Amino acid sequence: LIYPEAANTGHHDLPSFLDYAGRTGLDQGSTTFVGTHFEYTVASALLPLGFYLRRIGGQNDFGIDLLGTWSVPSSSDRPLHVLLQCKAVKQPGPHLIRELEGAFIGAPAGWRGPGTLGLLAIQRPATKGIRDAMGRSRWPMGCISCSRAGAVEQILWNRRAEEEGLEGMGVGIQYTHDGDGAQRLVLTFNGKHLTFGEDG
Repeated sequence: LIYPEAANTGHHDLPSFLDYAGRTGLDQGSTTFVGTHFEYTVASALLPLGFYLRRIGGQNDFGIDLLGTWSVPSSSDRPLHVLLQCKAVKQPGPHLIRELEGAFIGAPAGWRGPGTLGLLAIQRPATKGIRDAMGRSRWPMGCISCSRAGAVEQILWNRRAEEEGLEGMGVGIQYTHDGDGAQRLVLTFNGKHLTFGEDG
């Protein structure tokens, strides 16, 4: 896969972005700071779930913020190709699904055709309107809820995404063993928890 050049070479992950923002005096309340912070947070939060994502947002990106792959056992012959839009908005609605559909049309060469998923990342669980719009879409897509602190709280996808390579995949909750009742989202395949190389 050939990734497009990132829009800004001054940072490549959350720590380097925070350093860049500090050096340049970027206003932490600005849409640029909030949006970029969320994009890097999502990329980092999804890494333990089998995603490899790079930030590419910039001019003429059709709203695509992150590009990459998702290695899941339901698509064992090759990783799924992922294009992801991050929306750090207070009121996410079905119009975001229509925007995501546009991202498929403008996707780079390696992210077109079979085996490609479009994902929307927002900071709260998907509304009924978002779920319904996703269910009606002819494109394989899903929605991820990720807090600003980087906790993945929901992942769901439509039937077309199952047909494109997520058959047998599911989402569950696992309780941690430190006694405080904390829980985390986990992925399953045919009912069994997946660990993606982490020590859980």
